[in-house]
Amino acid sequence: MVSRSVKIKNPTGLHLRPAGILCKKAMDFQSQITFHFEDTTANVKSVLSVLGACVKSGDTIELTCSGPDEEEALNTLVKAIEEGLGE
Repeated sequence: MVSRSVKIKNPTGLHLRPAGILCKKAMDFQSQITFHFEDTTANVKSVLSVLGACVKSGDTIELTCSGPDEEEALNTLVKAIEEGLGE
């Protein structure tokens, strides 16, 4: 299991479009991928779970990957988040 904290840079946080992009990227990996924010744990492969966490711009999430491709998954998703998830 690997994890890393990452700050959300999107001006409107993880709303539908960036949440969808994040979920789509996560689906490319076999690993279980979650993030922790405040008292919420979200399944990154579920758009509804990501939206339900109510992550706003400037918030920091703890992204966790566990599985056969965990390192690659973590690096890919952190990079996508840091680049703004298409925004």
